[in-house]
Amino acid sequence: MRKPVIVLDNGASTIKVGIAQKDPDPRIIPNAVVRSKGDKMTYFGHEIVRCKDYSSLHYRLPFEKGYLVDWDAQKAVWDGIFSDEVLGVDTTESSLLITEPYFNLPNIQDTYDQLIFEEYEFDSYYRCTPASVIPYGNLFSQPGSPPPDCAVIVDSGFSFTHVVPMIDGQIVWNAVKRLDVGGKLLTNQLKELVSFRQWNMMDETYIMNQVKETCCYVSADFKGDSETCRIDPKGNSIVQEYILPDLSTNREGRVRLPDDFVTETDQILVMNNERFTVPELLFRPDDIGIDQAGLPLTIAHCISLLPSDLQGMFWANIGLIGGSTKFRGFRDRLLSELRTLAPDDCQVVIYECDNPITEAYKSAYQFALQDGFVQHVVTRAEYAESGSNASRRKFRDWKPQESEKEKAKEALAKVKGKQQQREDDRSQAPSTKLTRTRSTRPAAGTASASASSRRR
Repeated sequence: MRKPVIVLDNGASTIKVGIAQKDPDPRIIPNAVVRSKGDKMTYFGHEIVRCKDYSSLHYRLPFEKGYLVDWDAQKAVWDGIFSDEVLGVDTTESSLLITEPYFNLPNIQDTYDQLIFEEYEFDSYYRCTPASVIPYGNLFSQPGSPPPDCAVIVDSGFSFTHVVPMIDGQIVWNAVKRLDVGGKLLTNQLKELVSFRQWNMMDETYIMNQVKETCCYVSADFKGDSETCRIDPKGNSIVQEYILPDLSTNREGRVRLPDDFVTETDQILVMNNERFTVPELLFRPDDIGIDQAGLPLTIAHCISLLPSDLQGMFWANIGLIGGSTKFRGFRDRLLSELRTLAPDDCQVVIYECDNPITEAYKSAYQFALQDGFVQHVVTRAEYAESGSNASRRKFRDWKPQESEKEKAKEALAKVKGKQQQREDDRSQAPSTKLTRTRSTRPAAGTASASASSRRR
């Protein structure tokens, strides 16, 4: 009998977790140990829903700058997840599929192995990056078409935004690029702007994160929106009033509607150009002194490092995952700017899913259901015999071994062979005119408008 597989997408902000064949939709749990100054209580992960006072929460995060460094905090969160309060599983009789950060450090990977096998005593486990399981999901699925051989995954998460190219299901690590802008930086930037202009919200991370997710959007015309806010700061169409939560009555914060009745005790947060200047950092990180190109240029640079005869396939298969891609207008703005950067003979197609936060979990869930999953895991017996060397041999990561280099060459040759076969089939087809076509889903969104760079 096959042992149950626990799927755990271990994000820096939230953990998406469930059991294969049982939980197609994950349980989303904050990955933090939180101390509330209001009720003087400490909450571990899933217990945060019990908190009644969200004012001045102090977060102890296991992840720092994208890497798992506080193992005591992480173990406290995992203990609650594996307990009867959440999953209620016997780890010694279960297998684990867990995600790790891109470019994870070897000593951190060794600690993963030790904690999973020596502390929790899992029967077996598999560790991988979020993008590496996306090919098993439905992000690029089209009726009547096979999954693409070449794709670019844009993973915009809590700490960073990564651009990850893949050939035949394998990550091309020498072309992976990182943008040092994620959800955490955007929330902190919004806290500073609001604290300088209106209320002191530097200690209200939880509330300001809700404000960011509710009010912010990516502008299609940054210069025009900025001018609108400058001419009429209070009466323009962009300004939005957010009613801060009332902690005495446990009333949640909300956007003020025209017919909302506001009392004298209600605190109003006026969101003006903050609504679009904060997400703009994904496209212009140099606005706050980060010496990096924006996301469109990062994607273009990533594709330029790939084989020239395959670059058109990468432009036509760009997928979005991660919570920071949920901003309204994000896909349309990215599409319009990428069209100005792509070669004239390449079609730019961006794929998005219903919920980019859970897409990595759902793809990993499908992978765990496959019969071949057991061939990829490291068992407790293998770890007892070889230690972390067993994981290094089986888990593909950014440190290529000789065998991995050969596999990458074989994958590239395989894709080129498929491409050549398609061209040969077309040349043999009885047609008076030969045209090269690619089966892609029509790109939705804005027209091919030129996104000219702004000079300040």
